[in-house]
Amino acid sequence: MEDGYQNRTAFIKGAKDIAKEVKRQASKKVGRSVDKMSDEYARRSYSRFEEDDDDDYPMQGSQDGGYYRGDSTARNDDEGGHSDSTEGHDEDDEIYEGEYQGIPRADSGKGSLAGGPGSMTTGGQEFRDIDVSDAQRQKDKEELAQQYETILQECGHGKFQWTLYFVLGLALMADGVEIFVVGFVLPSAEKDMCLSEPNKSMLGLIVYFGMMVGAFLWGALADRIGRRQSLLISLSINSIFSFFSSFVQGYSTFLFCRLLSGVGIGGSIPIVFSYYSEFLAQEKRGEHLSWLCMFWMIGGIYASAMAWTIIPHYGWSFQMGSAYQFHSWRVFVLVCAFPSVAAIAALNAMPESPRFYLENGKHDEGWMILKQVHDTNMRGKGHPEKVFSVTTIKTVKPVDELVDIGTDTPVWQRYQLKIMSLSQQIRKNILACFSPEYKRTTFMLMAVWFTMSFSYYGLTVWFPDMIKYIQKQEYDSRTKTFTKERVEHVTFNFTLENQIHSHGYYFNDKFLNLKMKSMVFENSVFEECYFEDITSTHTFFKNCTFIASLFYNTDLFKYRFVDCKLVNSTFLHNKEGCVLDFSDDFNNAYMIYFINFLGTLAVLPGNIVSALLMDKIGRLRMLAGSSVISCVSCFFLMFGNSESGMIALLCLFGGISIASWNALDVVTVELYPSDKRTTAFGFLNALCKLAAVLGISIFQSFVGITKALPILFAAGALAAGSFLATKLPETRGQVLQSPKWFIASS
Repeated sequence: MEDGYQNRTAFIKGAKDIAKEVKRQASKKVGRSVDKMSDEYARRSYSRFEEDDDDDYPMQGSQDGGYYRGDSTARNDDEGGHSDSTEGHDEDDEIYEGEYQGIPRADSGKGSLAGGPGSMTTGGQEFRDIDVSDAQRQKDKEELAQQYETILQECGHGKFQWTLYFVLGLALMADGVEIFVVGFVLPSAEKDMCLSEPNKSMLGLIVYFGMMVGAFLWGALADRIGRRQSLLISLSINSIFSFFSSFVQGYSTFLFCRLLSGVGIGGSIPIVFSYYSEFLAQEKRGEHLSWLCMFWMIGGIYASAMAWTIIPHYGWSFQMGSAYQFHSWRVFVLVCAFPSVAAIAALNAMPESPRFYLENGKHDEGWMILKQVHDTNMRGKGHPEKVFSVTTIKTVKPVDELVDIGTDTPVWQRYQLKIMSLSQQIRKNILACFSPEYKRTTFMLMAVWFTMSFSYYGLTVWFPDMIKYIQKQEYDSRTKTFTKERVEHVTFNFTLENQIHSHGYYFNDKFLNLKMKSMVFENSVFEECYFEDITSTHTFFKNCTFIASLFYNTDLFKYRFVDCKLVNSTFLHNKEGCVLDFSDDFNNAYMIYFINFLGTLAVLPGNIVSALLMDKIGRLRMLAGSSVISCVSCFFLMFGNSESGMIALLCLFGGISIASWNALDVVTVELYPSDKRTTAFGFLNALCKLAAVLGISIFQSFVGITKALPILFAAGALAAGSFLATKLPETRGQVLQSPKWFIASS
């Protein structure tokens, strides 16, 4: 009896379990049917929405069009119905953030199709309509811009953006380092490579030429092949040729390596700001792009600190005969490549911009990255249970498609076709920046970029040159003069510096193992004198007579003897190497590092102020206001008659002007649509480097002549730039693409 009762109880329990399972499966089927009916209705509503001529797109309106899991879907989930993306979970299960929920597909019946209206699927194969009109593409871009902003709001700002901030900061830091490398190594490298003044000037400017080419090239490519890929290639080129430049020995090869290194790093600024902006919601964009600018300052501080630490230490060098020398300044060049290498390593762990994917019709890739952003931020905030609610995202159909020319075509011809197609696309993108829609703003930005760069780079190079000129004047004022002295049977074995000897007579004197620095002998006679182990800098003998004298192991080359007579005098074993004058004064090198360190550190307050106020007062007020104050500060340069005064004015100018640079970077990013953003930014940044070359060349020519003209040039350029900046459209609070707003504002 007891066994029969137990069997009956087990039978009843099993029957209940079977009934429960049948009910659950039936609920799933009913839920799916409800989902399909709801989404079919949403799709029809979306079609009517597409035909509507109204230009206003509400921020949250897309939720009713199938972009998000709607109320009906959520209600069905509560009742036992399930969407396709969460299939496999019953009502007793929880959906965890880390679980793979599947990519919402265009053919799954969820919302609108991945490619938007006009896309269709047959047998799982997607056929694209290549004849999409420009009007339809423009409409798709507007809708994507609105929806993308809403998605970024849902993703929030958190761990993912801060991680990307530091990764891209390394790339921007590498750009800041590159600006200072050549200027820091010149005092030490000029002797190793025997650089004349024209060669030194060319080496200082070649980096700007390389960055000009790189900004234009990589900015254009980033709109075609992607931000991340372009940045990786450009940083790799910079790292490779920075590494090579630390080992090459000749001037020509060093110049070539620094040129290509500049070409590589030139892509950093246009890509970094565009890349980062596409992960930022509008209320965070201005502030966090300004915080990103701080890494350029950190790059300058890093370069100054490394130069101060490494270059003066000759013990960090080695030599292989007379043919190969590796001095401490080469170690410094090698160390300066570290930020670029670190940026490459970190960037490999980051995804491509989802906005770039969506603008090029790649729905799944863009959706997965946005989900990664959402999940990373939610996990960082302690809410891993929150699910990414976006199901499908509007995409823009790409117009240009590479045609498959078959497997019989030679490889070189395929690459040739790809390069030609890519070149045509880049050319079309550049011309689009000058189309009627963007022409006015492009020319306005060109003027602002040019005037700011001309004045900023011109003055920042003019400042150190003026400080050197002031130091030289002070040094010359301490020159000692000796006239008609007669010296016989005396041994000179100590340093002779900053002296002028005129109409002297030297008989049977010995000059042994000494340095001559800034020494001038005029109209003097040297009879039976002996010169051995002499090292000279800026030393000359003018209209002197040498009788029966011997020169052994000296660097007193012929060019040091001006209109001199040599009677029965002999030169033995002259020193090898450059026959140019170089300074061995490391105090001068330390001063260069110190001035640049202070000038770079001085921009910290300006960076902080601009970051905190960028989204509060607006980009244009920040840009114009900072330019006006910088313009006024230029007139204080008239009072900079001392070394300390010029350093203080340099810090003042740098701290004020950095806010205008930050505002200009932000407004440039926001004034162009994503498919033209890096192209336009790269073009404007290339123009910036051209203006820098002109400013440096012009301002340097006035050193020691006049202060008035450089000050007037800089003040006039800044005044013109601030006036033109007020004519630009304000971008605060706007989504990252709204062409109709753009036209109305401009």
